[in-house]
Amino acid sequence: MLSGLSGPMPLSRNQAMGASERLSAVTSLLSSLEHLVNRKQKRPGGLNDWAIARHGHARYGRPLRKLLDAVADERTTTVLHSARATASAALLLPGDGRWRGAANLFLGVSGALLYPTHRYGTDGSDQASGLVQTATGLARLAPTPQAQDALLWYVAIQSNLSYAISGWVKLLGRDWRTGAALSGVMRTRTYGHEGVWRLTKRYPRSARTLAHGVLALECLFPVLYLKGGLLTRPVIAAVASFHVANGFVMGLGRFVPAFAAMHPMVAYTSTPRSHPAVAGRDDRMLGTMGLLLAGGAVAASAVAAHRRLRATDRAHGSTVTTRHGNELFHDGTMTGHGSGPVVVLVHGLGAIPAHFSWYTRALNADGRQWLAYSRAGYGPSRRRADTPHHLNESVDDLVDLVRAAVPEGRQVSLVGHSLGGEIARRAAVRLGERVHSVVYVDSSHPEQLDRSDQQGKNARFVEEMIGTTAVSLRLGLGILMQTPEWVRNLPATVRSRAMAEYADHRVWTAALREWRAAERDFRSFTGPLAPLDAHALVLSAQHTVDRDPDHLLMHKDLADAHGTGRTVRSAVVEGSDHEGILTDPQFAAEAVRHLLAFLGDTTAPAPSGQHTATADQEAR
Repeated sequence: MLSGLSGPMPLSRNQAMGASERLSAVTSLLSSLEHLVNRKQKRPGGLNDWAIARHGHARYGRPLRKLLDAVADERTTTVLHSARATASAALLLPGDGRWRGAANLFLGVSGALLYPTHRYGTDGSDQASGLVQTATGLARLAPTPQAQDALLWYVAIQSNLSYAISGWVKLLGRDWRTGAALSGVMRTRTYGHEGVWRLTKRYPRSARTLAHGVLALECLFPVLYLKGGLLTRPVIAAVASFHVANGFVMGLGRFVPAFAAMHPMVAYTSTPRSHPAVAGRDDRMLGTMGLLLAGGAVAASAVAAHRRLRATDRAHGSTVTTRHGNELFHDGTMTGHGSGPVVVLVHGLGAIPAHFSWYTRALNADGRQWLAYSRAGYGPSRRRADTPHHLNESVDDLVDLVRAAVPEGRQVSLVGHSLGGEIARRAAVRLGERVHSVVYVDSSHPEQLDRSDQQGKNARFVEEMIGTTAVSLRLGLGILMQTPEWVRNLPATVRSRAMAEYADHRVWTAALREWRAAERDFRSFTGPLAPLDAHALVLSAQHTVDRDPDHLLMHKDLADAHGTGRTVRSAVVEGSDHEGILTDPQFAAEAVRHLLAFLGDTTAPAPSGQHTATADQEAR
């Protein structure tokens, strides 16, 4: 009985390909039939209305956009899905001809074309089935058994990665380590199940054991290759049962055949070569993948080192050492002479000075002097403090920076985004008369975690996201990081430097340190806000206040904290979100219009030609 439950699952090459292609054919058949039945979702107003979804691909080249427009046409989509359903049904029939390779390739290629046009209703099952179908199609048409084995090994390695990486990433999440994740998932609207959720609450110890079992199963999936495939049967049986349970409980029905389609190739590659069923199997693909992995690790290290050098470059600008020993790098157009307040830009959590690039360009054009700096741990700045980080450390650093870098007698206008707004507000209290005004750009509020249910609930997910990214970048995975939209929206001259800083793990490590300090501080804040005798401008992003009306009230608190007799203005930048208010050219221009009008009304204009930004300063 035990021997029947353990040991390898010997499948021949043809048996593995046949089982995999039939299981993946079930996935594509179900997928295409679902889309044919729900064609209304492609029509105007539907979830997959291409007139709306196509904007998500606007950055692609014109030929690809034209191709997607043609594929997204309702008639073309209907024809393709009908053909896919026919090909999938044909692959379920017995046979071993080369036509099966062509049918598999058609399913893989057509699935890749249709995938971008179905913004909703696609998931990992479609990606998994497309991978299996493309590899199996190529294997069916391959001229040699060695080429077939290489493709089967490719799918098997992908299967191992899909489970193992998913498990190890889950380990970074506190809920998975404590075993609370299962109950949390079952409570969601999208993937939850009320009955199972109630069981997890009734039997919490069993729920934790099950969650830890899933974690162990995913993390240790590759152990089925040890001891001649001794654990192949129990591991594959456990994983298959896991997908069946997900199909029933979470509604992920297509996951069952999609991921099970990889298992025959895992069984084929994990069977010892001494077994007659796999006699003559070519395992060179495994060594090739090892060499490629080693080469990729070297390349990733080289890219990370290059980005680190670029992110920490101090060729331009100056450094101030604060009372905590931190070395703050700053840059800008400020000179030792001039009149009017110096605009000091304070970036947000996990952000960089380049976020303000559109603002600095407008300030240059208006003839105003500005200074931007990186907080301790970000970019070229160094954190030398040997005590646990607290939010007041960042406030002290800003106060010391203003006193050391801004000429005595000059006032400052502190412009802070997100957490930078709260740091600027606290620094303004200490700087007193040196502060001309505070500009809050979609600013944080020290009571936001208590007054906003949305932000209070999301706080722990923020920490997990930042922590996961920091660990991934430390492992050299920054080479895989795609350029985010906000970087692509910046002026061309700053994009390369901005991406280098954003992909540097130091930014994320500093952000994690700051977030933990800010959360502790905000949770213990008792208020009220300290009064400020300075002008104020409060800019809110429309998406922020629409999704969380409590935040609009907190922005009003920021404005009300400024004394009477001072100019206090508030404005909502329509259409903008929390990041776009800085980086989107359209929304940044609107925000800057408010900023310049505010500065113009509260200060005397700077003499014409007082200073001119250099090319290097424009680029930075």
